Amino acid sequence: MQAFTVHQGIVAPMDRDNVDTDAIIPKQFLKSILRTGFGPNLFDEWRYLDKGEPGQDPASRKPNPDFVLNQPRYQGASILLARRNFGCGSSREHAPWALQQYGFRALIAPSFADIFFSNCFKNGLLPVVLPESQVARLFDEVAAFPGYQLTIDLPRQVVVEPGGNELRFEIEPFRKQCLLEGWDDIGLTLRHADAIRAFEAERLARMPWLAHREPA
Repeated sequence: MQAFTVHQGIVAPMDRDNVDTDAIIPKQFLKSILRTGFGPNLFDEWRYLDKGEPGQDPASRKPNPDFVLNQPRYQGASILLARRNFGCGSSREHAPWALQQYGFRALIAPSFADIFFSNCFKNGLLPVVLPESQVARLFDEVAAFPGYQLTIDLPRQVVVEPGGNELRFEIEPFRKQCLLEGWDDIGLTLRHADAIRAFEAERLARMPWLAHREPA
């Protein structure tokens, strides 16, 4: 998992409450058994005018010119500014995969759905919770200034505005450490690889019948 320390990027606004995971990545794209390739279908039903299906060439699609991510001023955005209860609905982990594979490294909102919030951390995507009044002001700033950028400093737990004003956010220490170190669930387990190997060797010494044998 890619570590997160300090990130500066263009901000794209998603000015809707209760954006659910089926809007983030529609259900027809969940058929894939891979963990890659979801970025082109992020917000698919809003982003395109035609119906999307797995395996389509994005270049053959009809983009919706009114959708925020298709507007030139938000090209290359890596921070998504959202409203209340972002990521509600089903618990599909494909939602943070799609956001990250599109290019987002962080999300800012007044609140997130619980399971989506947890899935973000497990995939190296930082969800930042700020008071609704601060989020509303950031929406105004993004609308007023094309190319508006923020800096998110995870070690210091602050969002830094262009003029230097800092907005502090809270994060659980364990989740913060995992992001800083780039540890997902597998990475956390592999930190104990030596202990796991020692346990398995000791167990097989006591119970050799558990060893794998080829069928006769």
